[in-house]
Amino acid sequence: MRIAVIPGDGIGIETTAEAVEAVRAVGDVFGHRFDIEKLPWSADHFLRTGITMPPNGYAMLRDDFDAIFIGALGDPRVPDNRHARDILLGIRFELDLYVNYRPVKLLDARLCPLKDRSVADVNFVVFRENTEGLYVGIGGRFKAGTNDEVSIQEELNTYKGVHRIVKHAFEFAKATGRRRVCMADKSNAMTQGHALWQRVLKEVAPQYPGVEARHLYIDALVLLMVQNPAQFDVIVTNNLFGDIITDLGAALQGGLGLAASGNLHPGRTSMFEPVHGSAPPLAGKNVANPIGAILSAALMLESLGLKQEAAAIEAAVQDAVVTGNGTKEIGGSLGTRETGDYIASHVRKSGPDRADVASG
Repeated sequence: MRIAVIPGDGIGIETTAEAVEAVRAVGDVFGHRFDIEKLPWSADHFLRTGITMPPNGYAMLRDDFDAIFIGALGDPRVPDNRHARDILLGIRFELDLYVNYRPVKLLDARLCPLKDRSVADVNFVVFRENTEGLYVGIGGRFKAGTNDEVSIQEELNTYKGVHRIVKHAFEFAKATGRRRVCMADKSNAMTQGHALWQRVLKEVAPQYPGVEARHLYIDALVLLMVQNPAQFDVIVTNNLFGDIITDLGAALQGGLGLAASGNLHPGRTSMFEPVHGSAPPLAGKNVANPIGAILSAALMLESLGLKQEAAAIEAAVQDAVVTGNGTKEIGGSLGTRETGDYIASHVRKSGPDRADVASG
């Protein structure tokens, strides 16, 4: 399997290295050969060459690799972050990665900021439409920088885009035994664009009689996520709302350093990334939490059909969190590298005997 790795900027470089180490550990234990190619695209590369992505970059990623792993992007030396936009948003749009997949799972009750909550109370998945909405860049500015400035940003919703993400959420619930799908919009105020979300929910939900369909306005959803997250199994929403509520979800599970995500087009080359930012002030200090990146690597393996291998990484992460073998922010005393080493070592010690595993 060929995997493209874009380490990114800041702490992305460090946390990505630990994610790669976890993948290599899985390869050693389960008898797989992963061809991992590191690509240089980053702020440093842009500042040195003036190139954010080469002309054939998107096609190369789509055609030459089975999966893409990307680290956090962002650097104050590139004030408009054009390299991050071209790399991250560019890959999402050019490869049509319409599913943003973000599991929200609490690994230890002590990490949840809500009182008296157990790991059973925070275990849901958010599916965010990833290629439409307000992020398509329709709009503009008139008389910029003056007192008469007008700024317009338009939201794009298509039947195809809304239908496929809502259907994916129901398919996921059916396949994984989750009983409830909640669709969130703001159709009481955004009566035109979000009427389409209402229409699609009413069309798709009856096709899944074993799954309870629910609708909430986005503001009510945020309230209920804080009051009682246990009521949610699967949430599906648009690009902007999904971006916001998944950060709240990360807080419920213990912080951005634990949050993983995938950008998917089922059946095609997809991209995986931790949710956290590049945090330039922390770069090079060996303090960043690599678990979000490592769990994103587990999502990548899962999407490639390697479910047992993904589970091995998840079990190692669970052990690291519960036993305190992690970074300071989650109650441990280890650095970035040491946390990654602990998790990789756990994978190697706990995996099946190589002789009993067929080569992948």
